[in-house]
Amino acid sequence: MGDPLGTGGARKRCLFKLGSPENHERRSESSTSMGSLGYGEDVQKENSVFSWEVKANDRTYNNQFKERIFLCGQRKKYKGNRICTAKYNFFSFLPLNLYEQFCRMSNLYFLFIIILQGVFPNISTMPWFTLLAPLICLLIIRAIRDLVDDIGRHRSDRIINNRPCQMLVGESFLCKKWQDLRVGDLVRLHGDNIVPADMLLLASTEPSSLCYVETADIDGETNLKYRQAPIVTHHELNDVRSMASFQGKVVCEEPNSRMHYFMGRLEWEGKKYPLDSGNILLRGCKIRNTDTCYGMVIYAGVDTKIMKNCGKIYLKRTKMDEMMNRLVIVIFMSVVLISMALTLGFWSNVTKFKVKHYYVPEKYTYGVISKSFFMFLSFLILLSVMMPMAMFIIAEFIYLGNSIFIDWDMEMYYEPQDMPAKARSTSLNVQLGQVEYIFSDKTGTLTQNIMTFKKCCINGIVYDPEEESPLHKENPYLWNKFADGKLLFQNMRLLHIVRENKDMVVQEFWRLLAVCHTVMVEEKDNQLLYQAASPDEEALVTAARNFGYVFLARTQDSITVMELGEERVYQVLAMMDFNSIRKRMSVLVRNPEGNIYLYTKGADTVLFDRLSKKDLYKKEQTMKTATEEALTSFAEETLRTLCLAYKKVDEAVYEQWRHRHKEASILLQNRAQALHQVYEEMEQNLQLLGVTAIEDKLQNGVLETIQCFKQGNIKVWVLTGDKQETAVNIGFACQLLSEDMRILDEEEIPQLLEAYRENSSNLPHVKMAAMVVTGEFLDQLMKSATRMVINSKNSIPLRSPEVWRERAFVELASRCCAVICCRVTPKQKALIVRLVKKYYNVVTLAIGDGANDVNMIKTADIGVGLAGQEGMQAVQNSDYMLAQFCFLRRLLFVHGRWSYMRVCKFLRYFIYKTLAIMMVQIWFAFYNGFTAQPLYEGWFLALFNLLYTTLPVLYIGLFEQDVSDEQSLELPQLYIAGQKDELFNYWVFLQAIAHGMTTSLVNFFMTLWISYDTIGPLSDYQSFATVMALSGLLSVTMEVILTIKYWTILSVMAISFSLCFYVVITWTSQSVWFFTLSPKTFPFLYVDRNVLSHPSIPLVVLLNVSLNTLPVLALRVIYQALKQLRLKEEKEEEEEEVMEIPTEEIITAPHARRSSYAFSHQEGYANLITKGTILRRSPGDHRHMQPMPSDEEFSTSADVI
Repeated sequence: MGDPLGTGGARKRCLFKLGSPENHERRSESSTSMGSLGYGEDVQKENSVFSWEVKANDRTYNNQFKERIFLCGQRKKYKGNRICTAKYNFFSFLPLNLYEQFCRMSNLYFLFIIILQGVFPNISTMPWFTLLAPLICLLIIRAIRDLVDDIGRHRSDRIINNRPCQMLVGESFLCKKWQDLRVGDLVRLHGDNIVPADMLLLASTEPSSLCYVETADIDGETNLKYRQAPIVTHHELNDVRSMASFQGKVVCEEPNSRMHYFMGRLEWEGKKYPLDSGNILLRGCKIRNTDTCYGMVIYAGVDTKIMKNCGKIYLKRTKMDEMMNRLVIVIFMSVVLISMALTLGFWSNVTKFKVKHYYVPEKYTYGVISKSFFMFLSFLILLSVMMPMAMFIIAEFIYLGNSIFIDWDMEMYYEPQDMPAKARSTSLNVQLGQVEYIFSDKTGTLTQNIMTFKKCCINGIVYDPEEESPLHKENPYLWNKFADGKLLFQNMRLLHIVRENKDMVVQEFWRLLAVCHTVMVEEKDNQLLYQAASPDEEALVTAARNFGYVFLARTQDSITVMELGEERVYQVLAMMDFNSIRKRMSVLVRNPEGNIYLYTKGADTVLFDRLSKKDLYKKEQTMKTATEEALTSFAEETLRTLCLAYKKVDEAVYEQWRHRHKEASILLQNRAQALHQVYEEMEQNLQLLGVTAIEDKLQNGVLETIQCFKQGNIKVWVLTGDKQETAVNIGFACQLLSEDMRILDEEEIPQLLEAYRENSSNLPHVKMAAMVVTGEFLDQLMKSATRMVINSKNSIPLRSPEVWRERAFVELASRCCAVICCRVTPKQKALIVRLVKKYYNVVTLAIGDGANDVNMIKTADIGVGLAGQEGMQAVQNSDYMLAQFCFLRRLLFVHGRWSYMRVCKFLRYFIYKTLAIMMVQIWFAFYNGFTAQPLYEGWFLALFNLLYTTLPVLYIGLFEQDVSDEQSLELPQLYIAGQKDELFNYWVFLQAIAHGMTTSLVNFFMTLWISYDTIGPLSDYQSFATVMALSGLLSVTMEVILTIKYWTILSVMAISFSLCFYVVITWTSQSVWFFTLSPKTFPFLYVDRNVLSHPSIPLVVLLNVSLNTLPVLALRVIYQALKQLRLKEEKEEEEEEVMEIPTEEIITAPHARRSSYAFSHQEGYANLITKGTILRRSPGDHRHMQPMPSDEEFSTSADVI
């Protein structure tokens, strides 16, 4: 591990410069998490006093720190590594769940009625327990549902907490569980292990104690990042004994959510060493291309940065639930008002009776007021059935059934992973049919994270992949022993030109790909194994390898390439690193012949400006034009492009440049700017070679799914932690963005927002526009409005500039056809979702596959987790689990739309049938002296919603279909009805009330009119009640027949069994055996038999049913005809309006060619190579710390936190 004498100082300088390139780019990222969008509580000044002290291998020291909790209580400041993302525990489940359930107004309403029945049993029409039992049943059903969901979270937490890791105990590393870790513990990790806690990297077996990590599950970036141990631990901690005796102390900032920011120091043996984010391994990262590394736990469990970004669990309620809460209040107030009106009638009758019949003695000692009060309570109890509890109980079974149908849908089964869809929440199915905004992650959600070399253009000639044919079944790369069989690109014409070795441009093209990169190589089992910082670079170097230009090895100042069987060593004179500003990378080499060449690859937008403009021959101009056409073609195919160029450099020019480069590289201030200027001087007058085109593969069906969402009026916003170029490229690939869209940039957006304020909240017309912003821009835009988002709306000053800006941004974004937010942190993702929910009453859905999506998934109204390669954390925190993004189309447009349509029909019909039967009690009160005497037989009231009408409404809620699933997918426009709440709203509710009231009026007064002043079968109370019950039951049955559109044997059986239940139970309850058993309980002796034996009674019932059905049927036919006519007229008007829109109001896209440049790469690797930091030494010079075997064999291939 020791360094050669005389190099220590250089090595130390390299160490402290190592983080600077990365930190320069990382600071721009970290600003997104330090400002408002990173949440104000995390903002700390850099010069603040560090209060987090952790000592290595000393739990006693770390346990002495306490923090104050409630009042004077104290607890340990440093948490363990055990996490708990569940909502309930053993003690909190019952009280917390009951509190949540009684936040529903319906449950409070039923509890109030039960209390009335229990306190005043004499005035109750039914015993109190007849309502208490269903309420307890409803509470238990919902509690079990919540408990099952939470048990899944506990199970997920248990799996994570029990993952194995190697922890230093004494002087050996033992296999322990993640939950056993504490701050200060030392941990050993191997390749492909997941980091169990936020740790300080102490050492690794890689050169200079480098460690490569994959952070796709944290920030969405696919490229590898490097971390490096402090130089002092790199030198000193070289075996287990030194690890065990390590007593260093880390003093740093308190735990916070800033993913890309860390500041602290290491205090050891009287000296202090600075620490930054380049020394930290975050929980959830995956170790890559590193054999073994060692770390010290700094933050554990809930204090880790990824857990700080996970957010809390929100109680999710559907729009239907919120509306039903309001309707319960409306119904309750209506019942109170009606009861008061009927009570006034009772008070008036009693008063008149006492005045007129003063000689009649009073039976009770209560006064008129007391009697009226008890009568008021009696009416409250009698009319309470207008909000039937059965509706809520049946609704729970409907939700459960529709969730089971999602689980059973084989169209959403993903066979390669044996993964079906799973509804992890049963209460949100209705909202699946009302989604207006989808917030999607990119990496692993829209894309497969697989880069393939798809096409190339060399010297103006495009080489497409050849289609496989029987003549070319044999592998064309068999002549090359170094060829990688995974490369799918084949072009026999290009291969023939390469092997002829006559075309200089083709030679330089492949030579550039083999030389200009930061890929590392090692030989394993006689095979070359490339270790690339990004999948893009690996794809390019692999393509060059297959075409005979094989990258073999590199040293600090050389690179070895096998060119068509000839080994050539190039001296590396300088490497000009890639970054997001330069958008290019260059390498200056001296070839074996002694000539100096500059090879450059980068974005066409920067390389074309640096091409030689002197004395262009016609052939070169033609080649440039052809290359531009190829770039346009590749952009239309949404391929990721890189332009390649080179030039020959004179020796004298190089010597002059080398001196300027050396001077710039040793500057203490503004070094980066000086180097950039020097690089700019060299990267001029280039000669264009060609273009590479790489495909970032989308998941299957993504394109069709997003197009379907657009037709269904669903807006898709992509929220990713990846770079802007990559995100935009994927936006075009999945056709969120199109060539005719104008992309609003970060300079234009503030101008539009300012116009919003000046024009009195009127935004300019932004049709056919898209918005692409970064997290840093969002942070600056809404910096001072953060706490307003978190606080309640009442605390927000309505006219403050911050609120104007916030509201304007959301409104502008919602008017755009597409929105892409890149370089955003997990908390920023959640905040964007929260902003949309705050200013628009819409249903939001978030979908992702990684831990960085958890907060967004929790915040959205509906969270969908993809069971991807990055672990199951997103799934465990989601409401629905899918295996592929394309299944979301069927989940929304089939199951979601059906669930919404079914529940809306169910609610409307249930309200109608309840009022049709129960409002008769109000009309009956006018004829029974305004007493609360029930009209119907008690058993009819008890079983009406339980048996007589249950099966048809269950069928509607579970099986009703207006169109088939194929038609639902073919006609996405049908989905808009759910977004607009067309099937159930206040108007539909009033229609159901009016319809039910009309039915009750017809049944009551027609029967009363026919029986008025006559002596016959309807002259007594029981006969009248029986006719009313039968007329009401058949009327609501006819309505359900008209409501059902999807007729099956089940629907026929449901209606038939319901009527059979009525016949059998009525005949049984009115039998003489039950009458003799309990005359008070079964007073209706043979009433049905006696009444229906008269021929006129069936005619009366038929008349009532006809009057209730035929007019309604006629009105619906007329309404549908008028609706079709109105839709036709609206369509014609829209077409005329589109033709009349002035062209100056529409923002159109510029006609310039779009660049499809995208390159996943991290700055800093070139510096590591040229300094030799990243390169392995020879066996004699290699650091002598080798991987130390654990005392127990174990596997850590598990899910991401």
